[in-house]
Amino acid sequence: MAVQILSIGNSFSQDAHRYLHELARGEGQDLQTVNLYIGGCSLEQHFRNLKGEKRGYTLEINGHSGEGFTTGIREALTARKWDVVTLQQASHESWRQESYQPYLKILAEYVRENCPGAKLYLHQTWGYESGSERIRQQGFETYGEMFARVRRCYEQAAEEIGADGIIPCGQAFQHALERGIGRIHRDTFHADFGVGRFLLALVWYGYITGEDVGKVRFSWFDREVSEREYEIAKAAAEEALVRTAEKV
Repeated sequence: MAVQILSIGNSFSQDAHRYLHELARGEGQDLQTVNLYIGGCSLEQHFRNLKGEKRGYTLEINGHSGEGFTTGIREALTARKWDVVTLQQASHESWRQESYQPYLKILAEYVRENCPGAKLYLHQTWGYESGSERIRQQGFETYGEMFARVRRCYEQAAEEIGADGIIPCGQAFQHALERGIGRIHRDTFHADFGVGRFLLALVWYGYITGEDVGKVRFSWFDREVSEREYEIAKAAAEEALVRTAEKV
């Protein structure tokens, strides 16, 4: 039976969804993924879009953009019987605790009202590339510095809304960097088209299904992934998932 997944997100959830459906299908799992995409969309903007009943979201299905098809949050939430709904903060606001509320609480309440049977997860985003101009503009020098703040914000936000969990993508990125992955961002903040998006798919797949990501076999990439990158990504995903499970 298919698992129906809806992300109210932006380009970071677009990165996470790119390979997820196909990766899961290769492992005999049916994950049907839908992403509501507006580039750089923050929790505040999602809230304003909901209240204004705006239909400006591009509908992305199973990792592919449905250009020309737009929808709104209210319409999307009632379109299917969702098993999982994810929310996230825009990356440039993700380390600012004050940017989450009251918007996240209102969005979470609305999701629960319309999708009472769905798990509500926060999609933990990640830090920017160490030493980049973009990370310096946020007041940090290294990925670790920025992500430490991001992680604390997501943990507090999850507690405030009683989230069912946090998908540990930023944590997995940190483990991959610690293991010497090299460059995992494509433009100092989005995920690399190859190994970055692969790592995100592994984390989402493992978190949602509970399956062992170490056994995954996948090779359908938009950018070549070396054997070394492939193995580091799997190890980093496993480590992030294990550490997350230990906290529960």
